[in-house]
Amino acid sequence: MKMKVIKSAALIMAVSVLAGLSGCGSNDKPATGKEGIQKESSLMKKIKQQGKIVVGTASGYPPYEFVDTSVGDKKVIGIDMELAQKIADKLNVKLEVQDMNFQALLTSLAGGKVDLAIAGINPTEERKKAMDFSDDYLPTEQKMIIRRTDADKYKKLEDFFGKTVGVQKSTTQEALAKEKIKDAKIVALAHVPEVVLELKQGKVDGLVAEGIVGQQYLVFNDDLTFSEVKFPDAVKNSAVAISKGNEDVLSIVNAVIKENTENGNFTKWTDEYSKKAVQNANQ
Repeated sequence: MKMKVIKSAALIMAVSVLAGLSGCGSNDKPATGKEGIQKESSLMKKIKQQGKIVVGTASGYPPYEFVDTSVGDKKVIGIDMELAQKIADKLNVKLEVQDMNFQALLTSLAGGKVDLAIAGINPTEERKKAMDFSDDYLPTEQKMIIRRTDADKYKKLEDFFGKTVGVQKSTTQEALAKEKIKDAKIVALAHVPEVVLELKQGKVDGLVAEGIVGQQYLVFNDDLTFSEVKFPDAVKNSAVAISKGNEDVLSIVNAVIKENTENGNFTKWTDEYSKKAVQNANQ
């Protein structure tokens, strides 16, 4: 009898110890699991709660973004707006576009007024200090636009040393002109069309612009042309800007960029909106 009691007590103790060990194991595992689960970012929560994503852009930059003058509501269209819509669709929310000048765009992103900035933005190292960027899309070369009558006058970069050069304000083109064109007087304006007008009126000697953008203005300005100038490290990539700490939203943006690069949509959009920009100008 005594032996049975001892065996029973030992059995109970063993079960208790095993239960205790099992309990410790079960408590540790969920804790580890919880630590491994990535929290939903504040931006993702905001987008879901509001049922929309707010994208900031800067029109006047065809074929990336420009105002469709063929419709009454002056809707902003272009390659970047197609990308923005695809991102909204992937998130299953509505798209709201806020149009502003480029200088205000990145400030609005930093201040939380827009969720994403999509405007042919170059992800420079300086900008990366303040915000995150998506994967690159649509690489393009930087070009110098000049008056056609000056084609023989400006053939190399040195020909612009000490000259007056126009750029869009707060862009990589402004930085490029300041860095590469020695002693140049830089005229920086809010919108590309304003700089084009300065060039046509003889107030600047050249205009630095992305090749894909500059081509749109050459189509409907016969008096302008590309110079033969070649900039060092002239290829520029575009990326979507987003405030830091929103990796879940950024991963979706990257997935959309990857999908639409691989399926040829970026190429299709470039052709479509290049033609549309020309049609707009001829109306």
